[in-house]
Amino acid sequence: MVGVDWLMKNVTYRPHCYICFTASQSVRFLFSAKRPRPLPQCSAWVLLETLRGKVDNTTDLDNSLKQNLTLLTEHPATAYPSQDALWDRFEETFNAASGLISYVPVFKDYFYQGLQQFYTDNVMYLELRSGVSLTYELDGSTHDRAWCLNTYQDVTRKFVEDHPDFLGVRIILSVHRGLNVSEVKAVVEEAIHLQKEFPEVMAGFDLVGREDGGRPLWYFREALSLPAELGVTLPYFFHAGETDWEGTDVDENLLDALLFNTTRIGHGFALARHPLAKELSRKRGVAVEVCPISNQVLGLVSDLRNHPAAALMSEGHPMVVSSDDPATFGATGLSYDFYEAFVGLGGMNAHLGTLKELAINSIRYSSLSPELKDKALALWQRKWDKFISENSQ
Repeated sequence: MVGVDWLMKNVTYRPHCYICFTASQSVRFLFSAKRPRPLPQCSAWVLLETLRGKVDNTTDLDNSLKQNLTLLTEHPATAYPSQDALWDRFEETFNAASGLISYVPVFKDYFYQGLQQFYTDNVMYLELRSGVSLTYELDGSTHDRAWCLNTYQDVTRKFVEDHPDFLGVRIILSVHRGLNVSEVKAVVEEAIHLQKEFPEVMAGFDLVGREDGGRPLWYFREALSLPAELGVTLPYFFHAGETDWEGTDVDENLLDALLFNTTRIGHGFALARHPLAKELSRKRGVAVEVCPISNQVLGLVSDLRNHPAAALMSEGHPMVVSSDDPATFGATGLSYDFYEAFVGLGGMNAHLGTLKELAINSIRYSSLSPELKDKALALWQRKWDKFISENSQ
């Protein structure tokens, strides 16, 4: 969510921040009251404050460390010669940042700052995929997912108090598809209980991580069928079709996502190759979360005019725009992706009405209740009317 400059300046300069350097040429951070235990395939932990004291130019050091938190590079074709190389580095950025973001004081500040950056970008409501990770204290003790959801809720309430025209946040609990069936089943069980405990903030469940080479949704069918077997509803928001390969096991994720009644489809890049899935999603009003910059950076499409979503847009398929992981791509908020969707996908026929429809879709296909959708649309309409009035004089 948050730009890496903020992380570097406002987090890594806090006391008790340790760093180690991995064999894969990345870094790990950890806040600890004493020197942490060694990690496999990692150098000895050293206080970042001590490391900075040994170098002449801390700016160069900070810039070097920031490179581990984004995919930004002057020569992407050389740095990332394949999608495998891209995804390896992409997932390393999460590993590098997790020790910073999961520290309890940072976790709260980071989330508030993320909301501030999106609010500054005129985003009035947010649905966030989060692993709801085990956050930790300076003494190494950890908190569970219920504590994290409660903290998300508390920080959001504080933000709404400070910004009354911000509607709020809902969390899609997400786990990596690298887990096995029993592990995912345990999280689905937990998600069912968490949704009962936190109905305001808990939107549903998803599996994240690279689809190509990963386990298909059907592999997890025993776990994903659990809510229906228990007679409860756990909304799904599945990543599906984030692939440019046709005919693989994961290429069937689009149909399986619909079979499991997914609320939206994350990415859906391959949807144009699956007429049945496209027809079903359109009939059911299942929106595709289009992530233009993410798809371009991660090697699915080089020229966004060739993005499959351009055809979906021209057909009036349900669609919303998502920024996926903006900080990792050197972007912020949502406007960069809206611009790419408007220019790259919409083409020369796109106009102000295109942007209006995409903005309304964000509310229309959200997980908000019908009453809150009406409230959101009314608030949005007032902002839209003000925007039109100020820019038509």
